[in-house]
Amino acid sequence: MKKKVVILGGGISGLASASFLAQKGYQVQLVEKNDQLGGRCRTFSAKGFEFDMGPSWYWMPDVFERYFEQFGKKVSDYFDLVRLEPSYKVYFKDEEVDIPANYDQLKALLEKWEQGAGPKLDQFLKEAQTKYEISMSDLVFRPSLSVMEFANLKVLKSLFSMDLLKSFEGHSKKFFKHPKILQLLEFPILFLGATSDSTPALYSMMNYADIKLGTWYPMGGMYNIIKAMKSLAEELGVEIVTDSEVHSLETSSKKVKSAKNGTKEFVGDVFVASCDYHHADRVLLKNGSSNYSEKYWDKRKLAPSSLLFYVGVNKKIDGLRHHNLFFDTDFSVHAKEIYDHPQWPSKPLFYVCNPSKTDPDVAPEGSENLFILMPLAPGLEDTEMLRDKYYHMIMERLESRLGTAIRPNVIYKRAYCRKDFESDYHAYKGNAYGLSNVLMQTAILKPRMKHRKLENLYFTGQLTVPGPGMPPSLISGEIVADLIEKEHAL
Repeated sequence: MKKKVVILGGGISGLASASFLAQKGYQVQLVEKNDQLGGRCRTFSAKGFEFDMGPSWYWMPDVFERYFEQFGKKVSDYFDLVRLEPSYKVYFKDEEVDIPANYDQLKALLEKWEQGAGPKLDQFLKEAQTKYEISMSDLVFRPSLSVMEFANLKVLKSLFSMDLLKSFEGHSKKFFKHPKILQLLEFPILFLGATSDSTPALYSMMNYADIKLGTWYPMGGMYNIIKAMKSLAEELGVEIVTDSEVHSLETSSKKVKSAKNGTKEFVGDVFVASCDYHHADRVLLKNGSSNYSEKYWDKRKLAPSSLLFYVGVNKKIDGLRHHNLFFDTDFSVHAKEIYDHPQWPSKPLFYVCNPSKTDPDVAPEGSENLFILMPLAPGLEDTEMLRDKYYHMIMERLESRLGTAIRPNVIYKRAYCRKDFESDYHAYKGNAYGLSNVLMQTAILKPRMKHRKLENLYFTGQLTVPGPGMPPSLISGEIVADLIEKEHAL
Protein backbone atom coordinates (compact mmCIF):
# COMPACT_ATOMS: atom_id res chain seq x y z
CA MET A 1 0.00 0.00 0.00
CA LYS A 2 1.23 3.47 -0.86
CA LYS A 3 1.46 6.03 1.90
CA LYS A 4 -1.45 8.39 1.65
CA VAL A 5 -1.15 12.17 2.00
CA VAL A 6 -4.28 14.23 2.67
CA ILE A 7 -3.98 17.90 1.69
CA LEU A 8 -6.42 20.45 3.07
CA GLY A 9 -6.89 23.35 0.67
CA GLY A 10 -6.73 23.57 -3.10
CA GLY A 11 -4.94 26.86 -3.54
CA ILE A 12 -1.61 27.19 -5.33
CA SER A 13 0.50 25.71 -2.53
CA GLY A 14 -1.93 22.81 -2.06
CA LEU A 15 -2.01 21.97 -5.77
CA ALA A 16 1.79 22.26 -6.00
CA SER A 17 2.43 19.99 -3.02
CA ALA A 18 -0.15 17.51 -4.35
CA SER A 19 1.57 17.21 -7.73
CA PHE A 20 5.06 16.89 -6.27
CA LEU A 21 3.96 14.23 -3.79
CA ALA A 22 2.10 12.28 -6.47
CA GLN A 23 5.19 12.42 -8.67
CA LYS A 24 7.22 11.01 -5.77
CA GLY A 25 4.87 8.03 -5.53
CA TYR A 26 2.47 8.94 -2.72
CA GLN A 27 -1.27 8.45 -2.91
CA VAL A 28 -2.61 11.99 -2.69
CA GLN A 29 -6.07 13.24 -1.82
CA LEU A 30 -6.69 16.99 -1.97
CA VAL A 31 -9.75 18.29 -0.10
CA GLU A 32 -11.04 21.79 -0.89
CA LYS A 33 -13.65 23.73 1.10
CA ASN A 34 -15.05 25.70 -1.84
CA ASP A 35 -16.66 24.38 -4.99
CA GLN A 36 -13.75 25.76 -7.02
CA LEU A 37 -10.00 25.23 -6.69
CA GLY A 38 -7.51 28.08 -6.56
CA GLY A 39 -7.82 29.59 -3.10
CA ARG A 40 -7.67 33.35 -3.56
CA CYS A 41 -6.97 32.77 -7.25
CA ARG A 42 -10.57 31.93 -8.16
CA THR A 43 -12.84 33.21 -10.91
CA PHE A 44 -16.50 33.87 -11.56
CA SER A 45 -18.72 34.88 -14.49
CA ALA A 46 -21.50 37.48 -14.52
CA LYS A 47 -23.35 39.16 -17.40
CA GLY A 48 -20.76 38.04 -19.93
CA PHE A 49 -17.76 39.19 -17.84
CA GLU A 50 -15.05 36.80 -16.61
CA PHE A 51 -13.61 38.13 -13.34
CA ASP A 52 -10.39 36.93 -11.74
CA MET A 53 -11.11 37.23 -8.03
CA GLY A 54 -7.62 37.59 -6.56
CA PRO A 55 -4.08 37.70 -7.94
CA SER A 56 -3.78 39.81 -11.07
CA TRP A 57 0.00 40.37 -11.41
CA TYR A 58 2.00 37.62 -13.13
CA TRP A 59 5.56 38.24 -11.94
CA MET A 60 8.59 35.94 -11.65
CA PRO A 61 7.78 33.89 -14.77
CA ASP A 62 10.92 31.83 -14.17
CA VAL A 63 9.31 30.28 -11.07
CA PHE A 64 6.28 29.10 -13.06
CA GLU A 65 8.50 27.74 -15.83
CA ARG A 66 10.64 25.90 -13.30
CA TYR A 67 7.54 24.40 -11.69
CA PHE A 68 6.14 22.90 -14.88
CA GLU A 69 9.58 21.83 -16.16
CA GLN A 70 9.94 19.50 -13.19
CA PHE A 71 7.03 17.51 -14.59
CA GLY A 72 8.31 17.56 -18.17
CA LYS A 73 5.90 20.34 -19.10
CA LYS A 74 6.07 23.96 -20.21
CA VAL A 75 3.87 26.93 -19.39
CA SER A 76 3.05 27.13 -23.10
CA ASP A 77 1.51 23.65 -22.89
CA TYR A 78 -1.31 25.21 -20.88
CA PHE A 79 -1.74 28.88 -21.73
CA ASP A 80 -0.42 31.74 -23.84
CA LEU A 81 1.66 34.20 -21.86
CA VAL A 82 2.11 37.78 -23.10
CA ARG A 83 4.39 40.46 -21.70
CA LEU A 84 2.56 43.70 -21.03
CA GLU A 85 3.79 46.90 -22.68
CA PRO A 86 3.67 49.21 -20.86
CA SER A 87 4.11 47.18 -17.69
CA TYR A 88 1.63 49.45 -15.91
CA LYS A 89 0.50 53.04 -15.63
CA VAL A 90 0.90 55.31 -12.62
CA TYR A 91 -1.34 58.25 -11.81
CA PHE A 92 0.57 60.76 -9.70
CA LYS A 93 -0.95 63.98 -8.36
CA ASP A 94 0.40 66.06 -11.22
CA GLU A 95 0.93 63.62 -14.09
CA GLU A 96 0.17 60.16 -15.38
CA VAL A 97 3.00 57.99 -16.62
CA ASP A 98 3.27 54.73 -18.54
CA ILE A 99 6.02 52.57 -17.05
CA PRO A 100 7.68 51.01 -20.10
CA ALA A 101 8.71 47.37 -20.24
CA ASN A 102 11.69 48.45 -22.35
CA TYR A 103 14.56 49.02 -19.94
CA ASP A 104 16.27 51.84 -21.87
CA GLN A 105 12.98 53.71 -22.11
CA LEU A 106 12.46 53.27 -18.37
CA LYS A 107 15.89 54.70 -17.63
CA ALA A 108 15.12 57.67 -19.87
CA LEU A 109 11.89 58.26 -17.96
CA LEU A 110 13.69 58.24 -14.62
CA GLU A 111 16.32 60.64 -15.99
CA LYS A 112 13.55 63.17 -16.64
CA TRP A 113 12.78 63.15 -12.95
CA GLU A 114 16.31 62.92 -11.57
CA GLN A 115 19.57 63.52 -13.40
CA GLY A 116 21.82 60.48 -13.19
CA ALA A 117 18.96 58.14 -12.26
CA GLY A 118 19.62 55.87 -15.26
CA PRO A 119 23.10 54.70 -14.21
CA LYS A 120 21.93 54.53 -10.60
CA LEU A 121 19.10 52.23 -11.66
CA ASP A 122 21.69 49.97 -13.31
CA GLN A 123 23.56 49.72 -10.02
CA PHE A 124 20.40 49.32 -7.93
CA LEU A 125 19.12 46.50 -10.12
CA LYS A 126 22.50 44.79 -10.29
CA GLU A 127 22.37 44.45 -6.49
CA ALA A 128 18.69 43.46 -6.68
CA GLN A 129 19.51 40.76 -9.24
CA THR A 130 22.21 39.35 -6.98
CA LYS A 131 19.71 39.15 -4.12
CA TYR A 132 17.14 37.51 -6.36
CA GLU A 133 19.55 34.90 -7.70
CA ILE A 134 21.00 34.11 -4.27
CA SER A 135 17.52 33.83 -2.80
CA MET A 136 16.30 31.53 -5.55
CA SER A 137 19.39 29.32 -5.48
CA ASP A 138 20.40 29.22 -1.81
CA LEU A 139 17.66 30.43 0.50
CA VAL A 140 13.98 30.17 -0.41
CA PHE A 141 13.86 26.40 -0.94
CA ARG A 142 14.77 25.68 2.69
CA PRO A 143 12.00 24.65 5.13
CA SER A 144 13.47 26.98 7.76
CA LEU A 145 12.91 24.57 10.65
CA SER A 146 16.33 25.23 12.15
CA VAL A 147 18.97 27.92 12.03
CA MET A 148 21.42 25.13 11.18
CA GLU A 149 19.98 25.02 7.67
CA PHE A 150 21.80 28.29 7.11
CA ALA A 151 24.98 27.38 8.99
CA ASN A 152 27.42 26.81 6.18
CA LEU A 153 29.92 29.31 4.83
CA LYS A 154 28.30 29.76 1.43
CA VAL A 155 24.86 30.46 2.88
CA LEU A 156 26.22 32.72 5.62
CA LYS A 157 28.09 34.75 3.00
CA SER A 158 24.89 34.92 0.99
CA LEU A 159 22.91 36.13 3.98
CA PHE A 160 25.55 38.75 4.72
CA SER A 161 25.11 40.16 1.22
CA MET A 162 21.32 40.33 1.49
CA ASP A 163 21.03 43.56 3.52
CA LEU A 164 18.72 41.91 6.04
CA LEU A 165 19.51 44.49 8.69
CA LYS A 166 19.07 47.50 6.41
CA SER A 167 15.66 48.93 5.61
CA PHE A 168 14.29 49.09 2.10
CA GLU A 169 13.73 52.83 2.55
CA GLY A 170 17.34 53.47 3.57
CA HIS A 171 18.63 51.28 0.74
CA SER A 172 16.58 52.93 -2.01
CA LYS A 173 17.43 56.43 -0.78
CA LYS A 174 21.14 55.65 -1.20
CA PHE A 175 20.44 55.66 -4.94
CA PHE A 176 17.52 58.03 -5.55
CA LYS A 177 16.03 61.22 -4.16
CA HIS A 178 13.04 61.92 -6.38
CA PRO A 179 9.77 60.99 -4.62
CA LYS A 180 8.21 59.51 -7.76
CA ILE A 181 11.12 57.12 -8.27
CA LEU A 182 10.97 56.12 -4.60
CA GLN A 183 7.21 55.50 -4.86
CA LEU A 184 7.71 53.30 -7.93
CA LEU A 185 10.28 51.22 -6.10
CA GLU A 186 8.23 51.03 -2.92
CA PHE A 187 4.83 50.05 -4.32
CA PRO A 188 5.48 46.27 -4.14
CA ILE A 189 6.43 46.76 -0.49
CA LEU A 190 2.99 48.17 0.31
CA PHE A 191 1.51 44.79 -0.66
CA LEU A 192 4.26 42.77 1.02
CA GLY A 193 2.82 44.04 4.22
CA ALA A 194 4.99 46.69 5.83
CA THR A 195 6.20 50.23 5.40
CA SER A 196 9.49 50.60 3.57
CA ASP A 197 11.31 51.66 6.74
CA SER A 198 10.51 48.30 8.40
CA THR A 199 11.00 46.03 5.37
CA PRO A 200 14.49 44.54 4.88
CA ALA A 201 16.45 45.83 1.90
CA LEU A 202 16.49 42.19 0.76
CA TYR A 203 13.14 42.88 -0.91
CA SER A 204 14.67 45.13 -3.53
CA MET A 205 14.80 41.80 -5.36
CA MET A 206 11.11 42.45 -6.11
CA ASN A 207 12.17 45.46 -8.17
CA TYR A 208 14.36 43.16 -10.22
CA ALA A 209 11.37 40.87 -10.71
CA ASP A 210 9.22 43.84 -11.75
CA ILE A 211 11.62 45.71 -14.01
CA LYS A 212 13.87 43.03 -15.49
CA LEU A 213 11.75 39.86 -15.46
CA GLY A 214 8.66 41.77 -16.49
CA THR A 215 4.92 41.90 -15.98
CA TRP A 216 3.00 39.22 -17.86
CA TYR A 217 -0.56 38.03 -18.40
CA PRO A 218 -1.92 34.55 -19.18
CA MET A 219 -4.49 35.01 -21.95
CA GLY A 220 -7.92 33.96 -20.78
CA GLY A 221 -7.23 35.15 -17.26
CA MET A 222 -5.21 34.30 -14.16
CA TYR A 223 -7.43 31.31 -13.46
CA ASN A 224 -5.73 29.54 -16.35
CA ILE A 225 -2.82 29.00 -13.94
CA ILE A 226 -5.14 27.03 -11.66
CA LYS A 227 -6.64 25.11 -14.58
CA ALA A 228 -3.12 24.12 -15.61
CA MET A 229 -2.15 23.01 -12.12
CA LYS A 230 -5.38 21.04 -11.72
CA SER A 231 -4.85 19.31 -15.07
CA LEU A 232 -1.30 18.36 -14.10
CA ALA A 233 -2.36 17.10 -10.66
CA GLU A 234 -5.09 14.90 -12.12
CA GLU A 235 -2.70 13.58 -14.77
CA LEU A 236 -0.40 12.52 -11.92
CA GLY A 237 -3.25 10.69 -10.15
CA VAL A 238 -4.22 13.19 -7.45
CA GLU A 239 -7.77 12.69 -6.18
CA ILE A 240 -9.46 16.07 -5.87
CA VAL A 241 -12.50 16.56 -3.64
CA THR A 242 -14.19 19.97 -3.78
CA ASP A 243 -17.08 21.54 -1.87
CA SER A 244 -16.03 19.63 1.25
CA GLU A 245 -15.03 21.71 4.26
CA VAL A 246 -13.01 19.98 6.97
CA HIS A 247 -14.18 20.84 10.49
CA SER A 248 -11.63 19.01 12.62
CA LEU A 249 -8.31 17.19 12.60
CA GLU A 250 -8.54 14.09 14.76
CA THR A 251 -5.35 13.23 16.65
CA SER A 252 -3.98 10.31 18.64
CA SER A 253 -0.51 9.28 19.83
CA LYS A 254 1.20 12.40 18.45
CA LYS A 255 -0.30 11.92 15.01
CA VAL A 256 -3.19 13.21 12.98
CA LYS A 257 -5.39 10.23 12.17
CA SER A 258 -8.07 11.82 10.02
CA ALA A 259 -9.72 15.00 8.81
CA LYS A 260 -13.47 15.17 9.34
CA ASN A 261 -16.16 17.30 7.78
CA GLY A 262 -19.13 15.81 9.57
CA THR A 263 -20.34 13.39 6.92
CA LYS A 264 -16.96 12.31 5.58
CA GLU A 265 -13.69 11.23 7.11
CA PHE A 266 -10.42 11.57 5.23
CA VAL A 267 -7.88 9.12 6.62
CA GLY A 268 -4.18 9.32 5.78
CA ASP A 269 -0.60 8.72 6.86
CA VAL A 270 0.49 12.35 6.43
CA PHE A 271 -1.53 15.58 6.45
CA VAL A 272 -0.74 18.94 4.86
CA ALA A 273 -2.64 22.08 5.83
CA SER A 274 -2.60 24.33 2.78
CA CYS A 275 -5.60 26.20 4.16
CA ASP A 276 -5.22 29.23 6.42
CA TYR A 277 -2.51 28.33 8.98
CA HIS A 278 -4.24 30.01 11.91
CA HIS A 279 -7.52 28.24 11.11
CA ALA A 280 -5.85 24.83 10.90
CA ASP A 281 -3.78 25.47 14.02
CA ARG A 282 -6.38 27.07 16.29
CA VAL A 283 -9.73 25.78 15.00
CA LEU A 284 -9.23 22.39 13.35
CA LEU A 285 -6.85 21.08 16.02
CA LYS A 286 -8.53 20.36 19.35
CA ASN A 287 -7.51 19.45 22.90
CA GLY A 288 -4.53 21.78 23.23
CA SER A 289 -2.65 20.36 20.26
CA SER A 290 -2.12 23.71 18.50
CA ASN A 291 1.34 24.71 17.39
CA TYR A 292 0.88 28.28 18.61
CA SER A 293 -1.22 30.13 21.18
CA GLU A 294 -3.83 32.71 20.28
CA LYS A 295 -1.55 35.28 21.91
CA TYR A 296 1.21 34.34 19.46
CA TRP A 297 -1.11 34.82 16.49
CA ASP A 298 -2.44 38.11 17.78
CA LYS A 299 1.12 39.46 17.90
CA ARG A 300 1.87 38.60 14.27
CA LYS A 301 2.21 41.57 11.94
CA LEU A 302 -0.16 40.93 9.06
CA ALA A 303 -0.04 42.10 5.48
CA PRO A 304 -3.09 44.06 4.35
CA SER A 305 -6.59 42.96 3.71
CA SER A 306 -8.31 44.55 0.71
CA LEU A 307 -11.54 46.10 -0.38
CA LEU A 308 -12.21 44.76 -3.87
CA PHE A 309 -14.75 45.68 -6.51
CA TYR A 310 -15.53 43.60 -9.58
CA VAL A 311 -17.13 45.99 -12.06
CA GLY A 312 -18.59 45.42 -15.52
CA VAL A 313 -18.96 48.55 -17.67
CA ASN A 314 -20.94 48.59 -20.93
CA LYS A 315 -18.66 51.05 -22.73
CA LYS A 316 -14.97 51.37 -23.54
CA ILE A 317 -12.85 53.52 -21.23
CA ASP A 318 -9.98 55.54 -22.69
CA GLY A 319 -6.82 56.15 -20.68
CA LEU A 320 -6.58 52.99 -18.61
CA ARG A 321 -3.91 50.35 -19.21
CA HIS A 322 -4.05 46.72 -18.08
CA HIS A 323 -2.56 47.67 -14.67
CA ASN A 324 -3.10 51.14 -13.18
CA LEU A 325 -1.75 52.48 -9.89
CA PHE A 326 -3.39 55.57 -8.43
CA PHE A 327 -0.75 57.34 -6.36
CA ASP A 328 -2.54 60.67 -6.49
CA THR A 329 -2.81 61.02 -2.71
CA ASP A 330 -0.22 60.84 0.05
CA PHE A 331 1.54 57.46 -0.04
CA SER A 332 2.82 57.65 3.54
CA VAL A 333 -0.57 58.56 5.05
CA HIS A 334 -2.30 55.50 3.56
CA ALA A 335 0.60 53.27 4.63
CA LYS A 336 0.32 54.52 8.22
CA GLU A 337 -3.44 53.91 8.16
CA ILE A 338 -2.73 50.30 7.24
CA TYR A 339 0.25 49.49 9.46
CA ASP A 340 0.78 52.03 12.23
CA HIS A 341 -2.72 53.23 13.13
CA PRO A 342 -5.13 50.72 11.56
CA GLN A 343 -8.25 52.43 10.23
CA TRP A 344 -10.27 52.87 7.07
CA PRO A 345 -8.13 55.24 4.98
CA SER A 346 -8.86 58.92 4.66
CA LYS A 347 -7.52 59.36 1.11
CA PRO A 348 -6.66 55.89 -0.16
CA LEU A 349 -4.32 54.82 -2.88
CA PHE A 350 -5.91 52.20 -5.10
CA TYR A 351 -5.22 49.92 -8.05
CA VAL A 352 -7.34 49.21 -11.11
CA CYS A 353 -6.84 46.13 -13.28
CA ASN A 354 -8.46 46.41 -16.72
CA PRO A 355 -7.69 43.01 -18.32
CA SER A 356 -10.08 43.60 -21.23
CA LYS A 357 -7.46 46.03 -22.58
CA THR A 358 -5.29 42.97 -23.25
CA ASP A 359 -7.82 40.17 -23.46
CA PRO A 360 -11.16 40.78 -25.24
CA ASP A 361 -12.50 37.42 -24.06
CA VAL A 362 -13.01 38.62 -20.46
CA ALA A 363 -15.73 41.15 -21.35
CA PRO A 364 -18.56 41.45 -23.85
CA GLU A 365 -17.77 43.39 -27.03
CA GLY A 366 -17.61 47.11 -26.42
CA SER A 367 -17.37 46.64 -22.65
CA GLU A 368 -14.67 46.83 -19.97
CA ASN A 369 -13.82 44.48 -17.11
CA LEU A 370 -12.54 46.35 -14.03
CA PHE A 371 -10.99 44.88 -10.90
CA ILE A 372 -10.46 47.59 -8.29
CA LEU A 373 -8.38 47.04 -5.15
CA MET A 374 -7.84 49.27 -2.14
CA PRO A 375 -5.33 48.00 0.47
CA LEU A 376 -6.85 47.97 3.94
CA ALA A 377 -5.69 47.14 7.45
CA PRO A 378 -6.79 43.63 8.47
CA GLY A 379 -9.40 43.08 11.16
CA LEU A 380 -11.37 46.29 10.63
CA GLU A 381 -15.13 46.73 10.75
CA ASP A 382 -16.69 45.70 7.42
CA THR A 383 -20.18 46.95 6.58
CA GLU A 384 -22.17 47.50 3.39
CA MET A 385 -22.29 51.20 4.23
CA LEU A 386 -18.49 51.42 4.34
CA ARG A 387 -18.12 49.41 1.13
CA ASP A 388 -20.56 51.71 -0.65
CA LYS A 389 -18.88 54.84 0.70
CA TYR A 390 -15.47 53.78 -0.64
CA TYR A 391 -16.90 52.59 -3.95
CA HIS A 392 -18.18 56.09 -4.66
CA MET A 393 -15.02 57.72 -3.27
CA ILE A 394 -12.82 55.66 -5.59
CA MET A 395 -15.09 55.91 -8.61
CA GLU A 396 -15.34 59.69 -8.23
CA ARG A 397 -11.55 59.98 -8.33
CA LEU A 398 -11.31 57.52 -11.20
CA GLU A 399 -13.89 59.41 -13.25
CA SER A 400 -12.20 62.73 -12.46
CA ARG A 401 -8.75 61.54 -13.56
CA LEU A 402 -10.06 59.86 -16.73
CA GLY A 403 -12.43 62.69 -17.61
CA THR A 404 -15.39 60.40 -18.24
CA ALA A 405 -18.45 59.13 -16.38
CA ILE A 406 -18.29 55.43 -15.50
CA ARG A 407 -20.91 54.77 -12.84
CA PRO A 408 -23.90 55.36 -15.16
CA ASN A 409 -22.53 52.59 -17.40
CA VAL A 410 -21.90 50.03 -14.66
CA ILE A 411 -24.08 46.99 -15.39
CA TYR A 412 -22.48 44.70 -12.83
CA LYS A 413 -20.83 45.39 -9.45
CA ARG A 414 -19.74 43.09 -6.65
CA ALA A 415 -17.85 44.14 -3.51
CA TYR A 416 -15.53 41.85 -1.58
CA CYS A 417 -13.86 42.65 1.74
CA ARG A 418 -12.75 41.35 5.14
CA LYS A 419 -15.89 39.34 5.90
CA ASP A 420 -15.62 37.57 2.54
CA PHE A 421 -11.95 36.68 3.06
CA GLU A 422 -12.90 35.19 6.42
CA SER A 423 -15.94 33.34 5.07
CA ASP A 424 -14.37 31.96 1.88
CA TYR A 425 -10.82 31.25 3.12
CA HIS A 426 -11.01 31.43 6.93
CA ALA A 427 -8.38 34.14 6.47
CA TYR A 428 -7.03 35.25 9.84
CA LYS A 429 -8.43 38.74 10.54
CA GLY A 430 -9.51 38.84 6.90
CA ASN A 431 -5.94 39.24 5.63
CA ALA A 432 -5.41 39.07 1.87
CA TYR A 433 -1.62 38.63 1.70
CA GLY A 434 -0.50 36.63 4.73
CA LEU A 435 2.20 37.91 7.07
CA SER A 436 4.21 41.08 6.64
CA ASN A 437 7.70 40.48 5.36
CA VAL A 438 9.46 42.21 8.23
CA LEU A 439 12.76 40.86 9.54
CA MET A 440 11.21 39.24 12.63
CA GLN A 441 8.86 37.24 10.38
CA THR A 442 11.46 35.99 7.91
CA ALA A 443 12.66 32.39 7.35
CA ILE A 444 12.96 30.55 10.69
CA LEU A 445 10.90 33.32 12.35
CA LYS A 446 7.79 32.49 10.32
CA PRO A 447 5.22 29.97 11.56
CA ARG A 448 6.81 26.54 11.23
CA MET A 449 6.18 24.34 8.24
CA LYS A 450 6.14 21.25 10.46
CA HIS A 451 4.05 20.81 13.59
CA ARG A 452 6.13 20.64 16.77
CA LYS A 453 4.16 17.84 18.47
CA LEU A 454 2.26 16.05 15.72
CA GLU A 455 4.82 14.20 13.67
CA ASN A 456 2.74 13.80 10.51
CA LEU A 457 1.23 17.31 10.17
CA TYR A 458 2.76 19.94 7.89
CA PHE A 459 1.78 23.44 6.77
CA THR A 460 2.25 25.19 3.46
CA GLY A 461 1.14 28.45 1.88
CA GLN A 462 1.49 32.17 2.40
CA LEU A 463 1.56 32.18 6.23
CA THR A 464 4.64 29.96 6.34
CA VAL A 465 7.85 29.87 4.29
CA PRO A 466 8.83 31.42 1.99
CA GLY A 467 5.93 33.92 2.12
CA PRO A 468 2.98 35.52 0.32
CA GLY A 469 2.29 35.62 -3.40
CA MET A 470 1.79 33.09 -6.17
CA PRO A 471 5.46 32.24 -6.88
CA PRO A 472 6.32 31.81 -3.16
CA SER A 473 3.21 29.62 -2.76
CA LEU A 474 4.40 27.40 -5.63
CA ILE A 475 7.76 27.12 -3.91
CA SER A 476 6.13 26.44 -0.54
CA GLY A 477 4.30 23.45 -2.02
CA GLU A 478 7.56 22.04 -3.36
CA ILE A 479 9.39 22.54 -0.05
CA VAL A 480 6.75 20.70 1.98
CA ALA A 481 6.69 17.81 -0.50
CA ASP A 482 10.47 17.42 -0.24
CA LEU A 483 10.27 17.57 3.55
CA ILE A 484 7.61 14.85 3.64
CA GLU A 485 9.65 12.64 1.33
CA LYS A 486 12.63 13.05 3.66
CA GLU A 487 10.71 12.32 6.88
CA HIS A 488 8.07 9.86 5.65
CA ALA A 489 9.90 7.93 2.94
CA LEU A 490 8.02 5.35 0.92
